[in-house]
Amino acid sequence: MRWVLPFQSPRSAPTMTAPDRDGAPATSASSALIELCDVSRIYRLDGLVVTALTGVSLTVRAAEFVVVLGPSGSGKTTLLNLIGGLDVASGGEIRVSGEAITGASRGRLADYRRRTTSFVFQTFNLFPGLTALENVEFGADAAGRKDASAIARQRLAEVGLTDRINHFPHQLSGGEQQRVAIARALATGNPILLADEPTGELDFKTGIQILELLRAQAADGRAVLVVTHNREIARAADRVVELSSGRIVSDGAPAGGRTDVADLHW
Repeated sequence: MRWVLPFQSPRSAPTMTAPDRDGAPATSASSALIELCDVSRIYRLDGLVVTALTGVSLTVRAAEFVVVLGPSGSGKTTLLNLIGGLDVASGGEIRVSGEAITGASRGRLADYRRRTTSFVFQTFNLFPGLTALENVEFGADAAGRKDASAIARQRLAEVGLTDRINHFPHQLSGGEQQRVAIARALATGNPILLADEPTGELDFKTGIQILELLRAQAADGRAVLVVTHNREIARAADRVVELSSGRIVSDGAPAGGRTDVADLHW
């Protein structure tokens, strides 16, 4: 699989392949897909200084499933927003496929978000005046996917919402809205998938189904970062990055090795 990011020429684009037979990510050895070097994010509100992230250095490869773990206020969502181009770092550098997005223009960041990243927001961020199908079609269309309607129907079927495609967000439960948001992110087909508490509103059975889908995205070559406070979910990751007070306090494989999603319990 070959991705061309919006700020790259095809010649410079990285090559990403599916996992090998043993399930280990197979990527080009030249560089990471996502690189953060000494990144910080400081907010100044009414004279108050809030440090959300400080000294964060991190690399993520294509085809890697990474769980970002930590309590509320540890900087997890800020980290996703910076990688996704929704926020701007106060210091350090963020590079994607060797190209810096730090300091990029607003137009370039908008193009980057549209064609490179996909978000599953904790608050869903669905358009209230669009049906479930139309919300997912919007994501596919914005990313430049052909046949957005067919893609949207497929993704909604994968999250178990075939019979709810014509319902508006206010007609859906919180868990159903979460699944629409996940389907919209999957429909873009972008190389980086960022999910903020994607199972937070779901029952256990549906949560397992969604985690299987997210793992499948990594198997297809995408870099998948999942933010959660649920340590059980972290057992299914290739890597677990733990944050505390805006700093990375650990980064490595799950204790005891990766667990199949089907073997998780919470």
